[in-house]
Amino acid sequence: MTLTIQDVERLQQKLQEEQQDYQVELQEGNILVMGPSDIESSEIGAELIRLLGNWIKPRKLGRIFDSSGGFIMPNTDLRAPDVSFVAAARLKRTVRDFAQLVPDLVVEIKSKTDRISKLEEKVKLFLDLGARIGILINPDELTVSVYRPNGDVKVFTDEDKLTINELFPGWEIAISELWPPVFE
Repeated sequence: MTLTIQDVERLQQKLQEEQQDYQVELQEGNILVMGPSDIESSEIGAELIRLLGNWIKPRKLGRIFDSSGGFIMPNTDLRAPDVSFVAAARLKRTVRDFAQLVPDLVVEIKSKTDRISKLEEKVKLFLDLGARIGILINPDELTVSVYRPNGDVKVFTDEDKLTINELFPGWEIAISELWPPVFE
């Protein structure tokens, strides 16, 4: 049985009524249900959103979304990257619905139960469907991998600086800024 966006919306409504905190995606007609991520992954995502937002918003470059923002892909999948960005020219106004486009930037952050291979597949699917940059953050290895549509993958570590000149000219952060601080 192939499910649709309307099926996902009905399931989300039911989960909300039952006060269940699950994220739902649609992949190839199958519903994927994800529970909350671990708080380290969540903190990394929040920090990346903050760092990007501080650059994007004053320059009016576009919109940044968290893991709750759903995108209807050209293949009719409904996907929600952990962090995503859409250039201003492509989304002049937000909608009170799922966006029917592929984000320019998609970021997946490995949680403790994720498999890297599945996250890589998701990032590559977004690139195949039109994303300009894909990022996979692996807190276990303290690495950030940047994927481009041409198949180029560059892995960054603590000492490196992350830049995404195609989308954010002049922006850079030290990879070490993404990791949660230790308060002693």
